[in-house]
Parts: sequence; structure tokens; C-alpha cells
Amino acid sequence: MGASARRLHRHTDRAVVSKVTQEGRVTIPKAIREELGLHPGDEVFFERTDEGYVLRRSDGPFERWHRAVETDQSVETRMEALRGRR
Repeated sequence: MGASARRLHRHTDRAVVSKVTQEGRVTIPKAIREELGLHPGDEVFFERTDEGYVLRRSDGPFERWHRAVETDQSVETRMEALRGRR
């Protein structure tokens, strides 16, 4: 680990802490990128939860399609929801 990585990352028992740079950037540690399967150019999103925010890997087109067809909703209800996203 280089000197800059040591300054930007701190490990606790259950978390890795990174500092926000002056430009508003945060480095995702290599071990976390590997665990999430993240590669340069991949998108991530921040999901709001009751406890705060969670970083999640953004799905690609196949994963979005697969999730869209796995539902208990009727076809009509699902189509209305999908059309509303335009």
C-alpha cells in the first residue's frame, strides 16, 4: 500500500474508512472493489437507508432486465411502473 493509500484509508473492526478529497472524491479500497466486482468506468449508486447510505454496484443492462421480470406484480402493473420511468 502506497503512502497516499495509507493516508486515505483506515481500517476498523467492521469498516474501512476513506477520506473525502478537496474535489469531493473518495477512493474505494482495492479489496472492496474486488469483492463488489468493480472495474474502472463502472457505476455505483448510494442507497439511502434508515442507518444512512449504502454504496451499491450499479446493475448493467442484463441485471436490470432480469430484475424487471422477477416480480409478483401483474404485467399491466409492471408495465405502468416501467413506462413511468421515462
